[in-house]
Amino acid sequence: MAAIYLARFRRSVRVVDAGMSRAALIPRSHNIPGFAHGLSGPEFIVRMSDQLVGLEVPVIKGEARVLTRTEGGFRIDSSDGEIHAATVVLASGIVDIHPPFEDWRTALAAGLLRYCPVCDAFEAMGQSIGVVGELRHAAPKALFLRSYTKDVTLLATREDPDDDARASLAEAKVKVLTARDLRLRRSGNRVEAVFNDNETAAFDVLYPAMGAEVRSYLALSLGAAHNEEGYLRVDDRQQTSIKGLYGIGDVVSDLHQISVAVGHAAVAACAINSALPRAFA
Repeated sequence: MAAIYLARFRRSVRVVDAGMSRAALIPRSHNIPGFAHGLSGPEFIVRMSDQLVGLEVPVIKGEARVLTRTEGGFRIDSSDGEIHAATVVLASGIVDIHPPFEDWRTALAAGLLRYCPVCDAFEAMGQSIGVVGELRHAAPKALFLRSYTKDVTLLATREDPDDDARASLAEAKVKVLTARDLRLRRSGNRVEAVFNDNETAAFDVLYPAMGAEVRSYLALSLGAAHNEEGYLRVDDRQQTSIKGLYGIGDVVSDLHQISVAVGHAAVAACAINSALPRAFA
């Protein structure tokens, strides 16, 4: 989206795309404005890509491996060669840590495994829901999901003495099971958890809450400010602590939403256009 804005501002822009968008895993999103019946992640990516083609924006299929400061801005060493730019926008996102589930991709496509309750808990209303992860990390997600169903179970992958979290879960009537040696598998149209040698539990939907790898390493290599988890700190124009380097989407926010990333992109692109020398026809 940032590239679309900048191209329409008549700026010279290139996109480096490693082809690992988290959005590609979305079976169908109902949170994208204007699509009342939802839109799949792959279809959303195709639509955005078609818009870039119409604006004649070059898309380099490869990975940006090294980011270096230069006198004129930045040098990006990619798998397709060097790129020099006055400004850089990082939309590198996150990679979810998946649960022990060999068939997770097909389960995700079938809507049995889901990662974003903000996106799709509405579609799981009234169902039996499991949440898996360390108790302290998984508790907020389990409590959020209690707004949509009475049947929420937290599979705690590690003992946790967090009495406050346990009290909140108990008050909300969220069942908590300690799940050592957890394995997950499909069982018909449900997800079955096997743990503690021979215990089992089955759910209509399972939400992992196991964290993610924040792909902010390019910015961190330049000393960009970040929080403990690696999310980049940005100002109200999406600029990082490195002048000319901007961050948008999941790499700067733990509210992993397409609409949030699109808003970040618009803000960053407008700020970049204002900061660059004027472009005259």
